[in-house]
Amino acid sequence: MRGQGEGGRSVTARVAAIYRYPVKGMTGVSLSTVPLTAGEGLPHDRRFAIARADGRLDPEAPAWRPKERFVMLMRDADLARLRVEMDVEAGTMVIDGPDGERCTAPFGTRAERAPLEAFLGAALGPRGGGPVRLVEAGALSFTDVPENCVSLINLGSVQELAARMGQALDPLRFRANLYVDGLAPWREFDWVGRVVHVGDVRLKVSARIPRCAATGVNPATGERDLNVVKALKTHFKHTHMGVYATVTAGGVVRSGAAVEEPEGAGARSRLVRLAGVARFYARQVGIALSRRR
Repeated sequence: MRGQGEGGRSVTARVAAIYRYPVKGMTGVSLSTVPLTAGEGLPHDRRFAIARADGRLDPEAPAWRPKERFVMLMRDADLARLRVEMDVEAGTMVIDGPDGERCTAPFGTRAERAPLEAFLGAALGPRGGGPVRLVEAGALSFTDVPENCVSLINLGSVQELAARMGQALDPLRFRANLYVDGLAPWREFDWVGRVVHVGDVRLKVSARIPRCAATGVNPATGERDLNVVKALKTHFKHTHMGVYATVTAGGVVRSGAAVEEPEGAGARSRLVRLAGVARFYARQVGIALSRRR
């Protein structure tokens, strides 16, 4: 669909779906609308994570840590078989197991989360080092980068990859916040370093998202059934899908909102875009190191 946005900018795409992931590595929750604030990520996205007992993370004052410190899809495919809902207003979380069992409990304090921790420990099974812990993030959410970002997936890119693989590919394998329809495949990579308008929100696209073995887990079944990283490398000579963006001007994003491409998208050289990506990840390293002090 093509139309006109604010200031006469061309509109070629729309937000097809919005998701947040209350617990890192677990299922996403579909939203019809979401408020975004400058400098922040999606509200309550990766607010919690399942910390390994040997993850060296203080549950009373958790700070951002690499994903290896947590139970994660890359190693623990059973996470995809658990379903989570979070009622922010009521302050409660519901976790459903694969066999119909359910646990509902408040999430406000560590003591209140004890039933949820016990349920997760039973569902995920015994592991070395002791029981898992459900920990709450501080100022930085438990995303894979130590900066509050919004992740965006171009459904056209997913469809192109699926066509090359010769089979259907659920976009939820990529666990993004915003799924955008109506773009040419890989067009989002041309946005790095530029500002995109999504409804009345402005997002500065920072970098491509490198993908790992977590994408090989089927989000519906919890089975590790595909090698998505290998397919990306084989067919496109890279292992990226989607982009990170920072919110520079807040507002409300609704499903169906117009996504307006930045002016001159695609005009810059590949070298300039790669330099921008390098700066973004160098900044992430700096932030991570400062948080460990």
